[in-house]
Amino acid sequence: MFSSLAIASSGLTAQRVRLDVIAQNLANAETTSTAQGGPYQRRFVQLQAIQPLDGTVATSILPAPPYSPAAQAAAASAGAASSAANQALATATGVSTDDADVTGGVRVAGIGIDTTAGPLLYNPGSPDADKNGYVRMPNVNMTDEMVDLMNTRRVYEANATVFQVARAMLHKAIDI
Repeated sequence: MFSSLAIASSGLTAQRVRLDVIAQNLANAETTSTAQGGPYQRRFVQLQAIQPLDGTVATSILPAPPYSPAAQAAAASAGAASSAANQALATATGVSTDDADVTGGVRVAGIGIDTTAGPLLYNPGSPDADKNGYVRMPNVNMTDEMVDLMNTRRVYEANATVFQVARAMLHKAIDI
């Protein structure tokens, strides 16, 4: 009876994490030097459907990230950095990436790092410029991030609507 609330809640939590990661990408879109060295590398959230423990099969409707297979393979090979980012995310947001759920839903499987190279910008006066005067910029595309932001907001709103409708139905059931 309460599974619809739990599923909608898991969707809200997953979308909140996506919003946080997109905000981080937008905030670092001009960061040419990080503590790890080099420009900021774009992050993306990997979502995974939670299979209910009651034996039913949940159909995954989550789209694959629209990144090249090479970028996905490189992100997967950066396991230590991704694991550290996941641990930092779990600490900062209170969302564990290892939670199991008996009702189904969605969970954050991890945060990947897009390792594709960003564009080169000619700026010989920059302290981050190479010997030819070019600065490697972050691989954050503002247009893509804004589209992801709008998509995430709409999915968040849809999950919130599902939660509100399920809650109203439960209240009606209690009144009967």
